Amino acid sequence: MSTSAMTDVQYRITGMDCSACAAKIEAATRDVAGVTSVKVSIASQLMTPAVANTPVLPNVERTVTDLGYQLSRVDEADSDGSRSTHLQSGYKRALWTVILLNAGYGAIEIVGGFIAGSQAVKADALDFIGDGLISFLGLIAIAWGLAARARAALLQGVFLAVLGIAVLANTVYRVFIVSQPEAELMGLFGAIALVVNIAAAAVLMPHRKGDANVRAVWLFSRNDAIGNAAVVAAAALVWWTHSPWPDLIVAIVIAGLFLHSAWSIIRDATSDLAHARKGPPQ
Repeated sequence: MSTSAMTDVQYRITGMDCSACAAKIEAATRDVAGVTSVKVSIASQLMTPAVANTPVLPNVERTVTDLGYQLSRVDEADSDGSRSTHLQSGYKRALWTVILLNAGYGAIEIVGGFIAGSQAVKADALDFIGDGLISFLGLIAIAWGLAARARAALLQGVFLAVLGIAVLANTVYRVFIVSQPEAELMGLFGAIALVVNIAAAAVLMPHRKGDANVRAVWLFSRNDAIGNAAVVAAAALVWWTHSPWPDLIVAIVIAGLFLHSAWSIIRDATSDLAHARKGPPQ
């Protein structure tokens, strides 16, 4: 079988929550012997590898699952990715719980960021909102076609980018209008954020089977936990140094990473839209 004949093999990936996840899967899959190229879209949650022959595919699947992600083959009759494997009702309820935890606390933390006068808390809130929206899109769009998912992801990416730019611009403004945030409130909101992330992981844990999927739960919450810890550390430094700079520096770093993820969603969504408009190959 020729390489070109295998170009349109697709997998739906479960467990990605940021562009770093997609990049990690792409890098590992490219190293598999027989893989000529691979594209992983964070927007549509699809992986499209080009392989030399079909016996390569089990190695591709093993590589992705060893990283801690789940994948399922998209049927040839479903080349637009409009159908997916059935999700059990318990797992759907768990995902809804995670969505509400992320989006709900993100909204609370945004308000908390203004109350505490902390840019880092506001930036951390964006990460919660972003995760909630990505999970929400993945759940409600599970039966949508590629074009519909790509349009929804594009709107989501633009929305997230606007939020990120707003926080970044406000942070730059605060550099010139320097005021010290409330360190105690910063630390409190950061600590609560860490608890919320642990709760989200605990909700998903019963629905993960095997060591690889337990690692997927860790991958899903790891970046968020690092951001929460950074906010708490910044709060401690603000309290210790009586300076707003730790808060501003952490905010810039988190907002920058958030904007990178938003850009990845926009880029992938645009690419998916172009692919959908071309239609399946003849």
